[in-house]
Amino acid sequence: MDGGGTQQSLRKYLGAIKDSTTVGLAKVNSDYKELDIAIVRATNHVERPAKDKHIKAIFLAISAARPRADVAYCIHALSRRLSKTHNWAVALKTLMVIHRALREVDPTFREEIINYGRTRGHILNLSHFKDDSSANAWDCSAWVRSYASYLEERLECFHVLKYDVETDPLKTRDVDTVDLLVQLPALQQLLFRLINCQPQGAAVHNFLIQLALTMVASESTKIYTAISDGTLNMIDKFFEMQRHDALKALDVYRRSSQQAERLSEFYEVCKSIDIGRGEKFIKIELPPSSFLNAMEEYVREAPLASAVRKDLGKDEKASSRIILAIEGKKIIEEESPSPPPQPPPLPEPVKGKLLGSSIRGTRSPGVT
Repeated sequence: MDGGGTQQSLRKYLGAIKDSTTVGLAKVNSDYKELDIAIVRATNHVERPAKDKHIKAIFLAISAARPRADVAYCIHALSRRLSKTHNWAVALKTLMVIHRALREVDPTFREEIINYGRTRGHILNLSHFKDDSSANAWDCSAWVRSYASYLEERLECFHVLKYDVETDPLKTRDVDTVDLLVQLPALQQLLFRLINCQPQGAAVHNFLIQLALTMVASESTKIYTAISDGTLNMIDKFFEMQRHDALKALDVYRRSSQQAERLSEFYEVCKSIDIGRGEKFIKIELPPSSFLNAMEEYVREAPLASAVRKDLGKDEKASSRIILAIEGKKIIEEESPSPPPQPPPLPEPVKGKLLGSSIRGTRSPGVT
């Protein structure tokens, strides 16, 4: 037997010993004995899929019917398994358990794992993970990092959209411009992580990786549909956008074109290694370049938000002055004290009487 084969056999033997030791410790020391044993056996060092009975035992422990403390412990145990291992198979099988739980268990598990990440750090952050025990292990651990990044982005996308793009009804066709220009980039980033799950080297033909890749590829349909629906929605609103929003929309549209090409290439790789047996991948249609030209032309002439706000400000100020003048007049009219009633006019003097009194009060000359 060559040196490489001997080393590989030794690693498998040591991995089996570790698994057995961990199971033994769980039987003696753990308050969650059955759950700990199920986790170890579902994520052991053997490069074969986990037995379904162990997966079901984990899913039972994280269901909505179980106490939240039990769910939190299960997430902690999976997190500990990921953080301590340097074996790509253990890491991959742990990620597959989490991925299946996100797809198959009720939404409370997703909420719990997000809350756990906020307080203790994201358990799916494996950017520094590596298994350098062999060339094959190096290729496989590179794919594990890509897979973990995809699952991490999947949770982030849920945080932005407020729903799960795989399990919930899609909503991008009906959202308004503000939400659309936030949600579409998040979906595109998720699709970017998915496309990066294309295996390389020895990882291409590894059965365990192919099994995980099948789950990833199956989710591309809903993601791409959500992006397509959102893009149509965005196009309907585009020629009424201000320049700031139009520039964002133009970037989204350009990236959609690029990702459509890359997704087609990703599907070709999947077909070449028999991923998605019996399933038809979604048909990718590239958006017309002529429409892109029309969008670019509109952006050059689109109104600036500041100018629009300035014009609106002038109108608002003018309206405010009018309103204030009217209201001020009303206030003056309502609050100014009414003038005191004018005295009735004096009666017009009678000339005859006045003349008589004058005569009586005046002495004629020459009379004594």
